[in-house]
Amino acid sequence: MACLRVLLQLLVLVLSLAGVVTDAGGGSFDFRADLDHPYTGLSLSRHEVVRHGARVSKTRAAWLTAKLAGVLSNKRGDVSVADVRLAPLSDQAHSLTVGIGTPPQRRKLIVDTGSDLIWTQCKLFSRHAAKHGEPLYDPGESSSFAFLPCSSRLCQEGQFSFKNCTTKNRCVYEDVYGSAAANGVLASEAFTFGVHRTVSLPLGFGCGALSTGSLVGATGILGLSPETLSLITQLDIQRFSYCLTPFADQKTSPLLFGATADLSKHKTTGPIQTTSLVRNPVETLYYYVPLVGISLGYKRLAVPAASLAIRPDGSGGTIVDSGSTVAYLVDTAFEVVKKAVMDVVKLPVANRTVEDYELCFALPRRAAAMETVQVPPLVLHFDGGAAMVLPRDNYFQEPRAGLMCLAVAKTTDGSGVSIIGNVQQQNMHVLFDVHNQKFSFAPTQCDQI
Repeated sequence: MACLRVLLQLLVLVLSLAGVVTDAGGGSFDFRADLDHPYTGLSLSRHEVVRHGARVSKTRAAWLTAKLAGVLSNKRGDVSVADVRLAPLSDQAHSLTVGIGTPPQRRKLIVDTGSDLIWTQCKLFSRHAAKHGEPLYDPGESSSFAFLPCSSRLCQEGQFSFKNCTTKNRCVYEDVYGSAAANGVLASEAFTFGVHRTVSLPLGFGCGALSTGSLVGATGILGLSPETLSLITQLDIQRFSYCLTPFADQKTSPLLFGATADLSKHKTTGPIQTTSLVRNPVETLYYYVPLVGISLGYKRLAVPAASLAIRPDGSGGTIVDSGSTVAYLVDTAFEVVKKAVMDVVKLPVANRTVEDYELCFALPRRAAAMETVQVPPLVLHFDGGAAMVLPRDNYFQEPRAGLMCLAVAKTTDGSGVSIIGNVQQQNMHVLFDVHNQKFSFAPTQCDQI
């Protein structure tokens, strides 16, 4: 048995180092999963869910802009916990339960299009999660666990806040997120996806511990970014899609990989539209889209296209992010949108401060909720003519009874990145065609997929 275990470890290690685990885009990783809402299982009211989401979006935006600013200043990944305030990472994104190891140990990982490293807290390295009653993955109970050497591609090409090679030829790292700092060692392990129809594949991942912050209900991250360490890159997944149910409803949302990620195979409530994914010359961690303009109703707003575009130094641009709740626009674009919204919404501006929102309106006393308020759609225009039409609930939220707030905030950081968040994507089936560098979307009743 000992020899068999060693052989299995070597096989997994060789496959991981070679990077030839499967042709995921070719059909061997055609897979559907159901994502859990960030607040699944918590007894929060709809108003509390909305307020939590807006609050952690501010943390997320601060993290993304701080990270990008570090890249632009040639200090890639050099962001400390002191640079951003912390909020539980599980508040920011949907999660997926996967099996880790042989036999599979079921653990919940946060799905993040803005992260690449797949990682989980490990029993050999972490005591932090045990304090919160969260289950820890135990590599000692798995026959397929193996450390990755420092010469591995994932160790050589992975970008971390800190990275080092130990005397035992193990690649140790530390990374900082918008809510936590984690350290660990790179390893290879079998990951199992699905419950009724399972797919098990070897992946490089981080096995370690939280040094700061909290995950609250999850044990790690499943990175879906275009970078080296992500699930998408390691498995050569050529396309994936997701369809987020309304944020306040707290329902599960479908996540599709491979051939199943096809908008035409699912009933939509509007046309399928496509634009390009844009490459940032400096930062390759995020999915950039060519946002060129914004309309409110039929009126095209005076938002300069240049304010939304990626600049030659890598600053600016617009990303689609699964971990941000509300949208963020650069100052120039935000002020134009804010003024236009104030002109068309015939309600008094709220005269009291509302946390984490730039603009709120007082609902009429006779109105039970903002559903009674009629506003024109907010339209995001992309290069090539594609237009994402956002109804009221995709750009307004009700964080408290009697208040209707704009779910768009202002980016003030010098890197000037704009963010399309979860609220804008709700009931919108979005497709990332990584192979062809295309981004498609169609309005869809997500809970019916």
